[in-house]
Amino acid sequence: MLPERGVPRDLPGLPPVPAEGPAAAPPAASVWAHARRFLAETCASIGAYFTKYDPTVLRAFAPALVVSALLYVRSPLSNYIFDEQEALLANPYVNGEGLGFLAAFKRDFWGLPPERSIGSYRPLPDLVWRLLWHVSHSPFLHHAVNVVVHALNGALIASFVLVVTRRRTQGWFAGGVFLVLAVLTEAVSGVVGIADVLGGMFVLLALHALRLRWLAPIGVFVALFLGLLSKESVIVGVPLVAWVALVLAPALHPARPLRVLRAAAVLVASTLALVLYTWLRRKCFPVPEPAIAAVAGEPRVVHLFHAFLRWFRQPPLPHDPINNPLIDADVPHRVAGALRVYASGVRALFLPWHLSGDYSFPSEPIPERLVFPASVLGAILLVVPPLVALGVWVRALVRERRERRAGTFAAAPSVCFAHAALVAVGLLWVPLAYFPHSNIPILLPTVRAERFWYLPAVGFALMLGPACAWFLKKRRRVAVIALSAWLGFEALQARLHAFDYTDDLVFWRATKNAVPRSAKAHLNYSVMVGARGDLNERLSENRRALELAPRWAMAHIYLGDTLCRLHRPGDAWPHYVRGFELGPNDPNLIGLALQCLWDEKSIEAHQDELLAASDAHPGSWLAYLATDIVYNGKQYDGVQKKYRPRSYDGGPKGD
Repeated sequence: MLPERGVPRDLPGLPPVPAEGPAAAPPAASVWAHARRFLAETCASIGAYFTKYDPTVLRAFAPALVVSALLYVRSPLSNYIFDEQEALLANPYVNGEGLGFLAAFKRDFWGLPPERSIGSYRPLPDLVWRLLWHVSHSPFLHHAVNVVVHALNGALIASFVLVVTRRRTQGWFAGGVFLVLAVLTEAVSGVVGIADVLGGMFVLLALHALRLRWLAPIGVFVALFLGLLSKESVIVGVPLVAWVALVLAPALHPARPLRVLRAAAVLVASTLALVLYTWLRRKCFPVPEPAIAAVAGEPRVVHLFHAFLRWFRQPPLPHDPINNPLIDADVPHRVAGALRVYASGVRALFLPWHLSGDYSFPSEPIPERLVFPASVLGAILLVVPPLVALGVWVRALVRERRERRAGTFAAAPSVCFAHAALVAVGLLWVPLAYFPHSNIPILLPTVRAERFWYLPAVGFALMLGPACAWFLKKRRRVAVIALSAWLGFEALQARLHAFDYTDDLVFWRATKNAVPRSAKAHLNYSVMVGARGDLNERLSENRRALELAPRWAMAHIYLGDTLCRLHRPGDAWPHYVRGFELGPNDPNLIGLALQCLWDEKSIEAHQDELLAASDAHPGSWLAYLATDIVYNGKQYDGVQKKYRPRSYDGGPKGD
């Protein structure tokens, strides 16, 4: 009889076949071996992608989106945080309350008309928000736009450096450095940062337009015009794009650089974009000419700058010493404080030890002296890099001339020339791109914000990315350790800071811990924790805010409000009185205080004092609301509803 198919059993010289039974579990060592093999194969596949493919926009966008999502995506359950309330919930344009789609060009960033504007004319972000509002009211969707655009910007930087250097490693590093910079977290994770990421995108598109030949001026004109409609600070693109055209013309057009002609054409196109933007804004959003008086004997440069401001007619910006203490400083001390802030920002680009959503009073106070280490360092970092940039550019010109004589430049400029040119671009780019946000030329509503660094970070990545690639090639073992540690630290800090945007309570808790001397952070945290029922914690944080800012009307009113909600209107009254004295024309604060007093049935006990306060501030909101609640409180059950402050995370109150 023939044996069964397969291996015969019990043949002489062969070991017996074990009896069949349930399969034994693989040993633990085998599981770990499979895991290690899978991880190694995955890493090899990822590495092969970056070594095999050039970082064109299409090739670079997918990995950039993965990195951007991993680092910056916030919780889908997040609510409206900080300025997002005013920008979305209270924005009548975004909510479509009787305003047409093109009304974005007649409203400011917050949906306010010209006569009530607080500055920030940015129609494009509002248009995007209006379209998305019909899809979902969730802040997560609006924030996701920032994540996608940030990834696109990283891909644009990578592809631009690839064109300049003709080296894929340099391009990948440039895009990667930009993507992981932790100081950009606020711009990407916060909904309001859409203005920064869109502005950065259009400036980068203007750089890519330089790759065109005779159509470059048209591309630059369109890109910068749209960028200005995204954020006013894109005005720095006028000189910066022209500078890039001048320095990088030999790399972008090696056969016929025509650097001066190209730079001049780009400068004209950029200026025309600024002129068109200003004309459109002045026509659709008319605001009074700024009251800038000419001073006899002022320098010619200052006179021309003031003339430009009158022509540009920037919408008036709010002056709040809590958000920007430098408002109350004289010019020398303002500059010293601004230089200190700039030095801190440059340090945060390299080493983001502490990141915060707020740096208000008194965390960045008016300096007591003009000359101190931080102000000196800030001055050096602001003035010296542009001068060094000119020297590096001259060195690049010398190298270009030498290579042209050798007959090698027209085919492909050397990587040394490309690196020198990019360093010359970056050294001028970083301080110039930050300068409008520095509080030196004009005072801003905010003393310091990390989102201000989005556009300067472009120049930082353009010069540092290729430097990382060069370092990796020259000192591979040391470079792998150093770059892994630095980029890993940046990525970790970005992810941790993005977690701060989980919700409003988490955000303000993280903010007051990161900047413990910010009165605003403590006060906002108190509101968030109080909204969740912990009035004792709210009281403690209110007191801390008042300690830091004893002359802040809001701190007094909110402390009084907490005591009032604890059913202690008698203890609340002195704080209300002090708040009324410091802010007699703040209807929201006054309405908040009066309504709580009404609910606690304490208006009658203080009506004589309220009427006396009204007489002391004739024509003020205090006079109107205090008198109205005394005589008409029963009719309206306290403060008239249209004057009551909007509840947290509530909708718009309307005009």
